[in-house]
Amino acid sequence: MKFVDNIKINLPIILFSILPISIIIGSSFSLINTVLLGLCFVLIYFSKSNIEINDFKPIFFLVILYFYLIFNSLISVDITSGIYRNFGFVRFILFFLIVNYIFFINEKNFNILKIWTTIFFVVLIDVYIERFTGSNILGFGRSEIDGIPQLNPDRVISFFRTEPIVGAYLSGFCFIVSGYILNYFKPKKILKIFGFFIVFISLVGIILTGERSNALKVLIGFLIFISIIDYVELKNKILIFLSIFVIFFLTISFSDYVKFRYVDQFYNLIKTKDKRENFFENSSYIKLYKSGIHVFKNNPWLGVGNKNYRVETCNAKKISMYKEYWCLTHPHQVYIEMLSEHGIIGTTIIISIIFYLMFRIIRKIVESRNYVQAGCLVFLLINFVPLLPSGAFFNNFNITLFMINFSLMYAVNKQTNIFSKK
Repeated sequence: MKFVDNIKINLPIILFSILPISIIIGSSFSLINTVLLGLCFVLIYFSKSNIEINDFKPIFFLVILYFYLIFNSLISVDITSGIYRNFGFVRFILFFLIVNYIFFINEKNFNILKIWTTIFFVVLIDVYIERFTGSNILGFGRSEIDGIPQLNPDRVISFFRTEPIVGAYLSGFCFIVSGYILNYFKPKKILKIFGFFIVFISLVGIILTGERSNALKVLIGFLIFISIIDYVELKNKILIFLSIFVIFFLTISFSDYVKFRYVDQFYNLIKTKDKRENFFENSSYIKLYKSGIHVFKNNPWLGVGNKNYRVETCNAKKISMYKEYWCLTHPHQVYIEMLSEHGIIGTTIIISIIFYLMFRIIRKIVESRNYVQAGCLVFLLINFVPLLPSGAFFNNFNITLFMINFSLMYAVNKQTNIFSKK
């Protein structure tokens, strides 16, 4: 019996501790991890337990979102395309519950964040190594992998081997790690500067990956993050803001490839009237945005269904009917993606639920001065920066990072954790 109790307590902590590693290994592993964590909660909650849910609102609204996603599957252009993604969202409701449980039963579970911080720095250091040496610490080169030439040979991919998503990965954890470090050094005034140093090197690392959209989002995020840190005087905040911009531009100018990605590649497209016109006419992102908007216009109320943008725009018959359609997996912009796949009604439901659950506890976040919580809020916000390109919102990689931050935002503060003792 004691062995079973130890399993119920320690297994979810172990699984949650290795979650950042499972994301690196691949989407299948992170999927299995989140499912197992959800099953751990079911086992714990329906066995003898001295806890109860004190705040049902997050669960209630997440369940509403889940039922909407099921409905979205039923009205999709192709029901089979997004049905597994939509029905599988239930694992994130259970994931939210288990994360709150883990941090409720024992405050020492903040040690989990020490493990996450270590993993984060291994990946961050690996990004620096790959940018300056041409291969990461495992020998994964940028030009080719297993003899296969890479589509983006100058992009840093780190442990992700073939996918240039390490910048998105770092952005998903950098605010958690920065918040944890700032919390840790908060009583030690002399060491506060170390917390801000972490902010700077994280930003530089993400810039070096060459992922422009993620770097710009993190830049915006850090400006918001630092502005809400209460123990830094206004004049020092201004100094930090200026330092971030200086570091941003110095980093860009330091590397020829990074300079090309952030300055030359964009400036060359807009420096003359003819080039600007050509850019707006032929840019792949502009074409995707226009295509997504056109899909939305054709399906304004309910959209074509989650993960169905590809089905709609890659249909030969539809392409012949609508010249604006651009065949790809998704429109690469969060609002256009939601409007095209969920329409006005679905987008309103999704955005309203997410923003309500975020902002209903914002006063407690500010008053508690919990910087992990504040960092999670900032990450959630930068996912909704207008105009900038983004990955598919409900893609396993992206939604996992989102729900990690969302769950921690509630879990790490006693005032917002949904559990209480019976």
